[in-house]
Amino acid sequence: MDATQNTDAYTEVSAALKVCMMNMSKIANDLRLMASGPRAGLAEIALPARQPGSSIMPGKVNPVMAELINQIAFQVIGNDHTICLASEAGQLELNVMEPVLVFNLLQSISIMNNGFRSFTDHCLADIEANEIRLKEYVEKSAGVITAVNPHLGYEAAARIAREAILTGQSIRDLCLQYDVLTEEELDIILNPFEMTKPGIAGAELLER
Repeated sequence: MDATQNTDAYTEVSAALKVCMMNMSKIANDLRLMASGPRAGLAEIALPARQPGSSIMPGKVNPVMAELINQIAFQVIGNDHTICLASEAGQLELNVMEPVLVFNLLQSISIMNNGFRSFTDHCLADIEANEIRLKEYVEKSAGVITAVNPHLGYEAAARIAREAILTGQSIRDLCLQYDVLTEEELDIILNPFEMTKPGIAGAELLER
């Protein structure tokens, strides 16, 4: 009786698929933004070229595989809405809307399965990091002053940060210019991997 009267189990499955695709679409958006460029955007990564570029802009690489995930997400979200409407449209002991409900649920599962496989094989597997640009971003970031702060004190670090923002010079160059830290010390303090760990970057230097 419950199987013909209520179809809430289908809506639960569809809701889980929708949430999955919302997150996947967000990941695709992140990749598109990180790959924007090559000059006016972030250009942090390079997505593989999977089709000829824009007809009006030769050489342009469109993020077609990331856009595929976006469009699958839109379809799955739309299918979920249809499934919800079909599920609530039943009356008494029978829901005659199951055909459209099942059709949309199976379509969501199918396009997600195909899309994930294509996205993995034709995009994720061949993403390349733009190491030169990423290194430049780190070195020119005024935010790395937080790693220098424990070694210089707040006031000195704040002065250097303000000058870096005003002049466009890097924190490293200004520290060397004012002779407050050596090249070797800066290599330790401004090591990107050190800055991602808990604690103070270059803490061993404070013990000298």
